[in-house]
Amino acid sequence: MRIALVQTNPTIGDIDGNAARVIAGLRQAADAGADLALFPEQTLIGYPAKDLLLRRDVIRRNVEALRRIADLTGELKGGRGGAGGARGIGAVVGFAEPNDEPAGRPLYNSVAWLHGGKVLACSRKRLLPTYDVFDEARYFEAARSQPVIEFGGLRFGLTVCEDMWSREEMHGQPLYDCDPIGDLVRAGAQVILNVSASPYFLDKHEVRVGLMAEHARRHGVPILFVNQVGGNDELIFDGSSTVVDASGRLAGLARSFDEDMLIVDLPTPSAPAPLARIEPHPTGPAALHDALVLGLRDYVRKCGFRSVVLGLSGGIDSAVVAALAATALGPRQVHGVAMPSRYSSDHSVADARALAEALGIAFSVIPIEPMHAAYEQALAPSFAGRAPDVTEENIQARVRGALLMALSNKFGSLLLTTGNKSELAVGYCTLYGDMCGGLAVISDVPKTMIYRLAEHINARAGRAVIPAGTLTKPPSAELRPNQTDQDSLPAYDVLDAILERYEVRLESRDEIVAAGFEPRVVDDVLHKIRISEYKRQQAAPGLKVTSRAFGFGRRMPIAAR
Repeated sequence: MRIALVQTNPTIGDIDGNAARVIAGLRQAADAGADLALFPEQTLIGYPAKDLLLRRDVIRRNVEALRRIADLTGELKGGRGGAGGARGIGAVVGFAEPNDEPAGRPLYNSVAWLHGGKVLACSRKRLLPTYDVFDEARYFEAARSQPVIEFGGLRFGLTVCEDMWSREEMHGQPLYDCDPIGDLVRAGAQVILNVSASPYFLDKHEVRVGLMAEHARRHGVPILFVNQVGGNDELIFDGSSTVVDASGRLAGLARSFDEDMLIVDLPTPSAPAPLARIEPHPTGPAALHDALVLGLRDYVRKCGFRSVVLGLSGGIDSAVVAALAATALGPRQVHGVAMPSRYSSDHSVADARALAEALGIAFSVIPIEPMHAAYEQALAPSFAGRAPDVTEENIQARVRGALLMALSNKFGSLLLTTGNKSELAVGYCTLYGDMCGGLAVISDVPKTMIYRLAEHINARAGRAVIPAGTLTKPPSAELRPNQTDQDSLPAYDVLDAILERYEVRLESRDEIVAAGFEPRVVDDVLHKIRISEYKRQQAAPGLKVTSRAFGFGRRMPIAAR
């Protein structure tokens, strides 16, 4: 049997457009000789749809779209006369299914098996994640069991995303007390299908393949996994649809960060293992680059923008964001603005200009001195008798933020913020200043990783797109004379290591100190993290690329001790 894994890039709520993608994929699968085509979880509405799932008209339209796709399966032929001699190609499509029971949540997170113009069966998700960015129990009722479906002479177990993650743990404690894959195999399933919308973070693919291999070896069955691709708000989905054989060996891998269709020929007596192509999978800074480009491109496109604007300081953070934007949208759609102050060095503007020329993006210079001086003059009576402090520094950042927002407003361009995760963690940023914007592209990328990403960008281009001076000079906000970031912060390698332990591993202060970090430094960093929560909750949405981001998956109080 030939199966097509079709990883689509849905736009949340665009049911007609998403259905058109499914139909195009189904036709492409039929042309490729497939007997069955698999599409991702919730592919008709898009994942995660959040409170759009509470709207009855959205649910009604997604059911109507499913019926149209079912009708098409009665018209298209399977590649080899149809599986098991039956005419027509089959399709497995994720949708939101109304719950008709008198009690429970209003929906099921379901996949429908379509064939011959009909819905042959539905399989409902059993394990509903409620950790990190997931909140499925808010909308969906959990299924108690799932059917084994016979098709083309084989018995399939059909699972949905988290059903494959039954061994997931939190604080060392298992989250679930059932194993959907094991239950399906015990009920006679010979092949496990998993339709997913599994968000990306660094090294997630390796974790996922290891999990699939473990299930396959334990149960002695091949597993086919199809994943959503694309950016939806903060989340990025990498695609990377995967096949492992019954021994746990990688047998197929679709492209990462791109729409794709992976053709899989299931075992027969003459071919005892699944056959499919294996695409190269990017890792490290290359994967991070591709993820951010996809997330940025889709956020801009799906929000209805065509172009972006950003401030160029001559520093590494804004340089990396500009390079990502030029790749994602094309240089003609990117406008970089240098806004020097009385404290800006000559090389900062020169580095910003060199970057813009290397990328081929639009570039302009707007000195902020007249506006900065006007603020100082207006506030002088109120500030009389008080020494200058961070207030005057923040005025400069807020002048720049106002200028960039004016350009965004006038030309209809999305303003990109350029702050990194390390700065956001400790509040080394100005609310209503450099935090102004519609998307925080690198807000989940630690500073130490920014340098690796910049080096990859230059290596990928085969030239110094990001100037050497930008890579080597000490990082500075240039808001006072001779300022560097390390006047206020520990070295970034120390800061990032503490952040990893505190925010990702959830270690306590004493555990971090016991690992060898200076107590005074740890106390200062943790204090800054706690008092900056109010800033983070007013930040622009940020693309999630690590396992724990400062986004909607991290829910911390502001007024707390």
